[in-house]
This record gives sequence, C-alpha cells and structure tokens, in this order.
Amino acid sequence: MRLEVHKVLEEKMEKTISVLKEELGVIRAGRANPGMLDRVIVDYYGSPTPIKQLATVSAPEPRCLVIQPWDMSALGSIEKAIQLADLGFNPTNDGKMIRIVIPQLTEERRKELFKLASKTAENSKVALRNERRDANDKLKKMQKDGEITEDDLKKAQDEVQKMTDSHIKKVDELLAKKEKEIMEV
Repeated sequence: MRLEVHKVLEEKMEKTISVLKEELGVIRAGRANPGMLDRVIVDYYGSPTPIKQLATVSAPEPRCLVIQPWDMSALGSIEKAIQLADLGFNPTNDGKMIRIVIPQLTEERRKELFKLASKTAENSKVALRNERRDANDKLKKMQKDGEITEDDLKKAQDEVQKMTDSHIKKVDELLAKKEKEIMEV
C-alpha cells in the first residue's frame, strides 16, 4: 500500500512537470516556435477549433512562422483568430498562407518574460510541495490506522522527500533552460 502512495505521487509530480513545460513553451523568447500558437482557437464553421487541427504551422526561419491551412476557406478565420489572441503578432495573409514575423525582444521585455517564467516555475514548485504534503498526510494516516509501522513511515517519507527534491531540480533545470533561451539575443 505504501508503494501505491508513491506511485500516485510520482504521477502527480510528472503531470506538474509536463504542465510547466507547456506553460514555458508558450512564453515566446524571440525565436519562432510553432508552439506559440497552441492556444489560438479558430472559429471554424461555428465551432472553436485549435489552429493545429486546421493547418500546418512551421518555423522555416528563426524569426518567422508560416501557417498553411488545409482548407483555404479557413485562411481569413485563422488570421482573425491570431489577431484576437493578442500575442503581439501581426500576421500577413498572401491568399495561400499566413506569415508571422516575430519581432525582436527588447531588454525590458526579456526581463518581463523571465519574471513570468520564474513565477510559473515557482507555482510549479508550490504544487510539488503541496503534493508532497498530501502524500505525507496519507502515510501518517496509514501509520495511525496501523497499516504501516513507524519505521515504514520514516522510510516512506524519506522516499517522498527524494521524489520532491528530484522534481524541484527538474523545475530549476527547465527554468534555467528557458532563461538562457529568453536572454539569448
């Protein structure tokens, strides 16, 4: 049963890390990345549709995104959705595809983006610590109910702490990688 608590904790912590990766991926760092448009939802024949389901999004150059819709009638809707998403992009439509030139980031904007990335990482650390607390509470309850011994409780809590430390280290590594990406001119 003790292993069940660890297994659940590991799954929750991995989910927290994957959410952090998604959130950091959306923070643009001056370099074109098709993931920048992941949150853009297009009104396609009355139904909200993610841009990935309507078009191929590619980054042929470091500062340019190209969106090629499979259905040319969706071109205008895609362009409008990008403008409404308020990402700071100015799409240009040539009738066959949409091009987005990613503007150069100012030093001030880079610092703002790093602060945002740091805040996102800190929120992930808080979530990891909350998951650790929940797991330790479950283990204490199991010991109180006589399901595990005091020695087992100590070993299980040590394992929970090791898992927490390892995931917090992953968060720090992801943040450091994002900082390097943001500050790169």
